[in-house]
Amino acid sequence: MKFHLAVNLERMDDNIAMKDVRDHTLRMVQMADEAGFEIAWAAEHHALEMTIAPNPFSLLVWWGENTKNIRLGCAVVNASYWHPIRLAGEAAMTDLLTDGRLEFGIGSGAYQREFDRMMPGLKQSDAWKYMNEMLPALLNLWQGDYEHNGEFWQFPLSTSIPKPVQDPHPPLWVAARSPITYDYAIQNNCNVMCWPLTRDFSEAELYKQRLDEAMEKFPEAKRPKFALMRHAAVYENEQSRDIAVQSIQCVLGQFENLFRNMGDVKDGFPKQIPLSELANRDEYNGEMLEENLLFGSPDEVIDKLKRYEALGVDSFIYYASMGMPMDEQIKSMELFCDKVVPALA
Repeated sequence: MKFHLAVNLERMDDNIAMKDVRDHTLRMVQMADEAGFEIAWAAEHHALEMTIAPNPFSLLVWWGENTKNIRLGCAVVNASYWHPIRLAGEAAMTDLLTDGRLEFGIGSGAYQREFDRMMPGLKQSDAWKYMNEMLPALLNLWQGDYEHNGEFWQFPLSTSIPKPVQDPHPPLWVAARSPITYDYAIQNNCNVMCWPLTRDFSEAELYKQRLDEAMEKFPEAKRPKFALMRHAAVYENEQSRDIAVQSIQCVLGQFENLFRNMGDVKDGFPKQIPLSELANRDEYNGEMLEENLLFGSPDEVIDKLKRYEALGVDSFIYYASMGMPMDEQIKSMELFCDKVVPALA
């Protein structure tokens, strides 16, 4: 099993200095690089302090300048927020500046709040159509001159400048949950990343089943890499355990705000919905979270990862961004790198 790191520049309140957030995030990526992680992932989000990434490519170039071997991925760019020529050029420039380390992830976005600001009038449920039109346009632009007359974009003969270093292009990834997205990944030679949120192991089994079913539909297709992401916290005492659980509960309360598009966001900080007010409050029970997420002692985490490995997960994505204090994030990452990674190497 290979390991990836997903990490955001994040602030839970304005008492945390952006410079400290910046430096902490780079330290996490450098730790992953030194521990032999395969990929570090940066997201794209707008006007939210919990995920500060208006352009993931700028983060990847910065990380690339300060690391040696780790590959650098966008997870994911939102297709509807970009013009194909600009996205092709930005991605190819990142591949050039990082000496061919780019992993290109594309998706359709998560929060209606962002669409209301970045693409007014577009429903999140319809955004997949932009991804479907964007990806073929990118592949053509990376190859040479190409004219596009689609539903969402039209442009005369043009090409990507620069071209990607990797031939014929950087590895492609999609974030997949629904069967149609797994079919799309297989048909378009894309690797798959999935996120079971806070649900139990059966959710991971469901995603693996959907991958297998898609492969049966297209037996001539190449099997993609299958990566799975979970929030992760490794600890050796009750105090750190409680900090991890309380931190993720706070973040999940903010996620509920965004998923429901409640609009209760001040200066980029989403208000946390109290768990007592949630109809689905059982999904945020502390014991359940500790069981379902990659939480636990080093030995407990190793056992969980072996279960994912047996399921057929090629790469585990250690999702570090969950509102924990920075010193606790470092302690968790150190335990993971020192005690967990060697056990699965």
